[in-house]
Amino acid sequence: MTFFQAINTCLNKYTIFSGRAKRPEYWYWRLFELFLALLAFRLDAIFFENNETGSISLFVFFFTCIPGISVSVRRLHDISKSGWWLLISLTGIGNFLLLYWFLLPSENNDNIYN
Repeated sequence: MTFFQAINTCLNKYTIFSGRAKRPEYWYWRLFELFLALLAFRLDAIFFENNETGSISLFVFFFTCIPGISVSVRRLHDISKSGWWLLISLTGIGNFLLLYWFLLPSENNDNIYN
């Protein structure tokens, strides 16, 4: 899967929390979010000099929030974990466990999240 195919897939599956997402789809989406965030912060600095964050970065956050959550849930499904495990990130230390899981290779066999 290429970078642009992954972005297109994530935008087409904007609110689809079922199914599976392979590693390239997940990581290309995160890279796309990083590029958008850096661009938004730069544009905020240009247009809104007095504020720390401006309207552009807020718009980008809300634009990428739900697709980011949905691709994360689908990525967890790909390694046979429930999407509810994403809530472990609220503990802070759980982000390390999620990072480990997101780095794992996909399971080739069928699982309950197909």
